This record gives sequence, structure tokens and C-alpha cells, in this order.
Amino acid sequence: MAKKINLISDISLKGLEIAPSQVWGSVRLVPLLRRQVRGDLRLLRRNYNEDLTIVSLEGRMMEPGMKYFSYVPHGLVMSWTNDGSPVAAYGGQIVNTNTHGKRIDCGCASVRLMHRMAKREGNNQLRFLPLHLAMEGFLSLFFSGPDIAWSEYSKYALSHGLGCRYETAVGGRYIAGLEEALRVFEIHEGQVGVLVFVAEALASAFVLPTPEDYRLLHTSLLEDFYGELLYEYGLLYDTTFPMDVSVEESKVDSLADLRQAIQTMRFDWASFQGFMASGLLGRRVASQRVYSAGHFSVQRFISDLNPKEENHIGEAIARDNGELEYLKTYRLSAAQTRRVYLLSVLAKHNWNVDATAAALSHTREEFVRRLEKAGFGYLLNQQVRDAARKKARKTK
Repeated sequence: MAKKINLISDISLKGLEIAPSQVWGSVRLVPLLRRQVRGDLRLLRRNYNEDLTIVSLEGRMMEPGMKYFSYVPHGLVMSWTNDGSPVAAYGGQIVNTNTHGKRIDCGCASVRLMHRMAKREGNNQLRFLPLHLAMEGFLSLFFSGPDIAWSEYSKYALSHGLGCRYETAVGGRYIAGLEEALRVFEIHEGQVGVLVFVAEALASAFVLPTPEDYRLLHTSLLEDFYGELLYEYGLLYDTTFPMDVSVEESKVDSLADLRQAIQTMRFDWASFQGFMASGLLGRRVASQRVYSAGHFSVQRFISDLNPKEENHIGEAIARDNGELEYLKTYRLSAAQTRRVYLLSVLAKHNWNVDATAAALSHTREEFVRRLEKAGFGYLLNQQVRDAARKKARKTK
């Protein structure tokens, strides 16, 4: 029996090497190389062509009949071996076509119905929906609402919690320069991933188990979704910050000196690019195990919420030694961070309005107005909302 794999507590590039970046316009792509490729885990893309996907979340610790609605361009099929032997090459695997979900043509749109974000399809095969696995976990945070029937909350909040919660994002094809950057990007030997920066802001981290998997999924970054901030950066900036790392010719007297100087340059360059991604790399995260698969564990995570810093959600497949075989992240917008931060503080204080306001150094009325601005005013009853507005008018 395989030992239980610990949840990841931070995002580490253990076993990966950061290579010099390539730039196109405001997009900087930083290759990630894997030193040791084992081959006992592979990821295969499964394309979907529907306008909308509805995923049933039944079977989880949530309300019966809960559904997730989104555009889902593709899923990933994870195949692994238990003894460390290589997984069969692409095209040589047996795929169960009866597990792809049901397709419905509604005339004006096509809809795919699926069961669960991650679903086992065979003895050593798991289908999951990339990024949507992380986003659904984000949307379900503190979803049930108050556990105590505080008088401040509306009947709707006490009965349905947050109700129908949604977030918006921008498709990768709308990020200016990303499609062209991926087209002209030189894929390195041994490359299994990439860090994507837009105007030097980290947009996404993407890691796969093998170089072959990465080559097949390189352009899938266009089908991912990104925060509105990255979309705006792509429009506002047409170049990256100037960066130059070179070899001092005066210190090179032989081939050995040149080799050492280039190694030093690459190390310095990788260290700096790692520093550029410090909002994610080495950051503390809260993780949740989604599925255990032999020596691997499928997890989703969210960074420790800090409204003054960048925050990320994502999903990962971790090996039993802590190495990441798969990683995909999404950078939360400032508004998304504020919303979930408010919910986390409310939950920490048992949804008590006065206690939460005090913890945030707000008056009761200030906190109510902050909830309103975050889009959660509907959780409070009308009397509480009216009292806050009346107080605000008096103080003007």
C-alpha cells in the first residue's frame, strides 16, 4: 500500500531548472526544465467543442444538486503506473469513450454534461478539468454562509449561504501578444513547463510531467483563463522592462573560463527570474487533496490571502517525494482577493458582524458598506443595510 502523500504547504520548483526567458512584446516566457524525467505519469489533452459545460458536484460535502457552469475547452487525462515503469506512449493507451459526458444540442448552443471535476476512468486513469478544478474550489470557499442564525443576516443567506456565486475571467487569446509569443517561442530540450509574465506581472505557472506532454500542451495556454489585470496590462504595455545579463570578456582567457562564466550567468538569470515569481514560488498555500493515485496526489490550493500582495489559486500533482509533476495556476484579481478575504475573516469570527468589524478595525457601519462594495450586501437584511447608509449620510 502506497504511503499517504502530505499536502503541499508551498509552491516549490524542486527538481526543475529555470532557463533564460524569451520575450515577445510585453509577454515574457520563462522555460522550466526537468532534470530527471521518470515517465511513470503522463497527461493527455481531451478536447471538448461545446459552448457550455455543466459539471455536477454531487458527492461532495456541499448542497445536493450543486452545479458548476463554465466554458471548458478541454480536460486532462492523467495516466500513471504503480511500479515506476513508463506509461504507454500517446496513441497506445486504451481510452474509455463512454466517460466523456453527455452532449446536448440546444439549437443556439451546445452543452456538455459532466460528473465531477475529477473522475476516475480506469484502474490507473483520472480525468480532471484543468484550472476549473481550482476555480470551483475557490468558489466553494465559505459557501455555506453563517452557521449561527445571527439577526443581521437575510433569510436568503441563512437558507442558501452565498447562493449562486460566480467570477469572471479573460481567455488567453485576448491577452495581447500571448498567442504570437507561444508561436515563436523556442521549446528547449527537457522543457516541461513555463512561467508566463505579462508586463513583468506573473500571469501563470504551468508544469507537466514530461517534455513530450509539454510539446503537446504548449498552445493550451491560449485556452486557459486569466485575470482582468493581465488583460489590461497586455493592452497598456507593449514591451517588458529592459534586462541584460552578459559575460565580462576581461575575465575569460580560456574555454573553461567561458563555460564557467556562462554557467554563472545562467544561475544569476534563473535566480532573478525566480525572484520575479516570488509572489508564487515559496509562498505559503492552503491545500486540499482531490484524489490519491498511487505515488501521486492531485491537490488544489490557494495562497495565504493577503490583500496587499498578489494571490494565486491553482492545482498540482505532487509525487511522494514532494516534487511537482503538474502545476497550473491562476492569479486572482485585487477584487477577487478582497471578496474571499472578507469571507475568510467572517468565517474566522463565526460570521459575527461586530466581531469581524472589530478585527478589521472598522465600525459596524463601515464593515457593512465594505461588504456592499464587495458584492455581498445581499447577505445582510435590509434593516442593517439601511442603517449603514443612514449613518454614512450623517457623517458626510
